[in-house]
Order: sequence, then C-alpha cells, then structure tokens
Amino acid sequence: MNTPPDVVVFGPASLSNLGPGYDTLGLCIAGIGDVAEAWRTERAGVRLVRGTGPELPLDASRNTAGLAAALVWKQAEADGGMVLRLRKGIPLGSGIGGSAASAVAGAWAANLLLGRPFSKSELVDAVLRGEALASDGALHGDNALPALMGGLILTSAAKPSDFRRIPLSRPLSLAVLLPSVKVLTGEARAMLPEAVALGDAVRNASDLAFVVHAFSSGSLQGIGRYMMRDRLVEPVRGRLLPFYEPVRAAAMQAGATACAITGSGPALFAIAETPGVAHRVLAAMRSAAGVECRGLVTEADEEGVREVDD
Repeated sequence: MNTPPDVVVFGPASLSNLGPGYDTLGLCIAGIGDVAEAWRTERAGVRLVRGTGPELPLDASRNTAGLAAALVWKQAEADGGMVLRLRKGIPLGSGIGGSAASAVAGAWAANLLLGRPFSKSELVDAVLRGEALASDGALHGDNALPALMGGLILTSAAKPSDFRRIPLSRPLSLAVLLPSVKVLTGEARAMLPEAVALGDAVRNASDLAFVVHAFSSGSLQGIGRYMMRDRLVEPVRGRLLPFYEPVRAAAMQAGATACAITGSGPALFAIAETPGVAHRVLAAMRSAAGVECRGLVTEADEEGVREVDD
C-alpha cells in the first residue's frame, strides 16, 4: 500500500503461566509488541499484504491477525473490507505471546476502521479464535486476554472467555530474557503429561491462589515464594532449555524476587524490586544463558491493545 494507513494499532506482548498458572494467568508487558497497519476498502473481506519480520501466511483464514479481523468484520455485519499489514516486533516461538499480540492488533484495527462499534470485552471471542490458529485450534486466554485488556488477567482454562482482571497494587519491574531459540507451542504442549498426581495438583492450585493474592497485595516476596514452586508444567518444559536452571539461579543471586519460564519458553522473566535491580538481574541472566539472547527491562502494560501514531 502506497497511502498512509487509516489506523495503526499496537498489540503488546504478554507473559503467561507465571509459575503455577498454566493456561490461567497472564500479564501484559510494555515495550515490545506487534503493529498492525490497516486501510478500509470497498472490496469485501480482509486482505493481508506483506509486512516486516518473518514471513507469515497472507491468507486471512491462516493468519491470527487476519482471522481475528475477519471475525470482527463479520460480527459487525459490515460492508466492504480492509487491508492489513503486520510489523512483527515479537520473535516467533519466543514465549511472550506473539500470536496473541497479532490477533489483538488485527481485531482492534478492524474495530477502529468500523467506527469502534465494540468494546474490548465484546472482542474476546474474535481474539481467542484468531489466536487459536497458533495452538492447534484450542482456545487459550492467558496471552490473548492480557494483550487485549492490559494488566494481569486470570482466565478459566475450561472457558477462556470467563476472565477477571486482577488489580496490581504496585509497579512491577521485570527483566525479560529472549534466547535466540524457538520453542513451538504445540510441541511444548505435547510433552506434558496427561495425568498428574493429586497431591501435586492440589499444591499447584493452592500456590496459584497465593500468587494471585501476592500480585494484588503487592508482595513481591510472596510472588516469588509461590511462583517458583510449580510442580506440573515448568519442570517438564525446563528440560527443553539447557539454560533454564543456570538462568534462574543467576537471576535470584542478582537480586530477583522470582524467575520463571513464560509460556512455552524459551523466554524467561524475573521480577525485581526496582528497575535498577532488574537491569542487574537481566545482565546476570544473559551471562548465564550461554546462548545468544535479547533482553529488556520493562513493566506491566495496563492499557493493552491500542491505536498509536504511525
């Protein structure tokens, strides 16, 4: 497209699972995300054109942003269509919600082109179904809903459209490590056990409750105490990452209050008392990883998907 876009939308990255909150808990983060540029057209349907970053399907039915946008258009029963171009800022298979960021950006861009007929809550179904393209058709809200709504989101694994926003009572200083390794969500899910010990399930449920309470009360020590005791998922996925244990140990030695894998990995994140400590923690994590890494020090993004200047 040679003309300036009608709207430009930023879809933020997110951290998910947060220890014991598998498929249930996610946090929107600032400073990294995907950008969708969109144009309204008379031609019906959603058409994608090549953007920047990795090559993604240009068929809207196979692209998370394109499908989410098309579902919003259908929901509005609107005439005409749109052209969508993605600028990927999140590496594929990184564990920080790249497919979710694209889905929310596409959905919000469509909503804006249509005159904003829907609230964010009314776009949940379109976003979940768009993001599901990246997870074998299954609906998961732990990345998509934080990216859409902003902040810390608790969502039902059985019914992801049932969610609650958990207020954060204090700022969070986050160190996020992005190793140059790709872990595909489908493969990481396939390695998880189908059945787990009752005692482990009960303890994980208890720890999740205490993690949520610690976030809402602002207890960073409490977050760390309960976040790092996952018995079900992180120990299994940690085996995919040879740097998992060294990075966790380095983060804690450098002053982090918690460190965990986000999503399927390979990204890990740590929580620190201040941005200054988070910078020190990130340096320690990068040094311990032993592989090429990107990293950023960031904070919670309370706004979620939004229109931005080009």
